[in-house]
Order: sequence, then C-alpha cells, then structure tokens
Amino acid sequence: MALPQTRIVSLGDELYEALRARRTIAPLSDRIDGIDIDDAYNISLHFLHRRTASGEKLIGKKIGVTSKPVQDMLGVHQPDFGFLTDRMQVKDGAVISITGSGLIQPRAEGEIAFVLKKDLKGTTVTEDQVLDATDYVAPCFEIVDSRIDDWKIRIQDTVADNASCGVFVVGGDRVAPHALDLAAVQMQITQNGAHVASGTGAAVQGHPATAVAWLANTLGRYGIPFLKGDIILSGSLAPLLPAIPGDRFHMTLAGIGDASIGFEA
Repeated sequence: MALPQTRIVSLGDELYEALRARRTIAPLSDRIDGIDIDDAYNISLHFLHRRTASGEKLIGKKIGVTSKPVQDMLGVHQPDFGFLTDRMQVKDGAVISITGSGLIQPRAEGEIAFVLKKDLKGTTVTEDQVLDATDYVAPCFEIVDSRIDDWKIRIQDTVADNASCGVFVVGGDRVAPHALDLAAVQMQITQNGAHVASGTGAAVQGHPATAVAWLANTLGRYGIPFLKGDIILSGSLAPLLPAIPGDRFHMTLAGIGDASIGFEA
C-alpha cells in the first residue's frame, strides 16, 4: 500500500530540512514498514519541489549505484536515480567549502556526463537513441552525499534522498559521443597527487549509454522526460572516495579530457 500523501510530504520536508541544516536522519527504510520505490520516488519529488520553490533550477538527472564496486560498498544492488539543480553544479577546478556547500559526508566519484541536444521521452529509449540525442560527453566528478546516518542506506533511502547527490563538476573538455568507444574509455583519478582509482566506461552496466537509457526509461515510467540541454550523469566508474578538507581530486578520461575539484572546511 502506498504511503499517504501527508507522509510523503513530511518525509520530503524532513530530508530538505536535513540538507539545509547539514545533519543526517535515521534511515527511512528502518522506520517505515512497506516503503517501496514508488514511495521513495514521490518523497524525492517533494524534496525537489522544496528546492525549486527556494529558487533552484532543474538542469539534469543522474543515475547512481550502477557499478558493482559501488553496489558492494553501499550494499545497494540496483541503480538509483535523482535530479540535478543549478546550485549543485560547481566550476571545474574549484575549491569548495564542505560546510558552505551543504555537504555532510561527501565522497567523490568519477563519471562520464552526457549533455543532450534534443529531448528523449518514453519508456523504450535505446542506447543508440541516447547517443543520437547527445550533443557531447564530458568528464565529471559527482560528489555524492547522504542525509542518512552513516550511509546506512537501502535503495528506498537513496532514491528518497535524491540518489544521495551532493554537488557535481563537469569538465570543460567536450567530445562527440560517437567519436570513441565509451565502454572502453579509461579513467584515472588522483587524490592529492597520488593515484587512487581507475576504471573503464564498461563499469556502468556494460556501457554508459546503457545506463543513461535505463535512467530515461525509468523516469519515463513516472512521466519525466529527458530534455534538450539536460546534463545526465551516467554513474561512477570506480569505488567512491571519501573527501575531507584539504583534498584535491583530479580525473582523466582517455580521449575525452580532465576535471578536478578541491575541498576546504
């Protein structure tokens, strides 16, 4: 049985207030018997409504928990999905304040971002349609964050919590999606100058476009289209990397380009 709308609203409000206060809350899945993905999605929509009502602009969507290393790390064994707003995007190379940007327990992940040149709608979107609708791909750091205590999440918790998204950086390098084999793209990440992670495009459901098609179709079932100009984050190519003040991360996607982000208190 679906949660009543009053409960959906109160839980979305709770997550929004946790975001603004930089605090965590107990897992929803521990507190609410029978909460399901549809409930979680509706909570996330109210969470998003609170953000857009405060002046944030919706600029894209994201898929997360797509790779086995990330699924194993978090104990969540299916992808999550959420929304990106303009206040979540920071400039490539920026040093951001963890407290000032509202982050609580951030972790960095390296991804391939897709930027669309036309809409994608429906529930039967294919990988080829994703590639044809994409203007360019770019290197991306997503800084995931959780409003749930100690990252103790199940799929319902992370979907309700906007797919555990904090902020993101899209690098300035742009490549046409057909210019290279995205599944074979090699990623390298350094943290404070030391190599800490590597991965390939195949880490996300075999091909990044497969992950993006899954997201398009999943959101399509809720009547949410991909729109021209949307930024779509396709999922991490390597395990998440905890971030603390003083850290600086740099990533290289072979054949695509670079992105970086730093942190201060």
